[in-house]
Amino acid sequence: MSSSAAVPFWRVAGMTYVTYSNICANLVRNSLKEPHRSEALAREKVHYSVSKWVEGKPEKTTIRSDPE
Repeated sequence: MSSSAAVPFWRVAGMTYVTYSNICANLVRNSLKEPHRSEALAREKVHYSVSKWVEGKPEKTTIRSDPE
């Protein structure tokens, strides 16, 4: 049984919505004029912490950044 519902083009292309959204966000950031482009690219960076847990308690927390 086939569905007659429309399928989003990003799904037909084999992408997830997050991947599609990231591509669109990068296009918008790169189309901005300075100084707005630099500000938007600076906000793109991600920082997060990683903790190894042993017996229900964190051992050591490490702060990391995205690879770019």
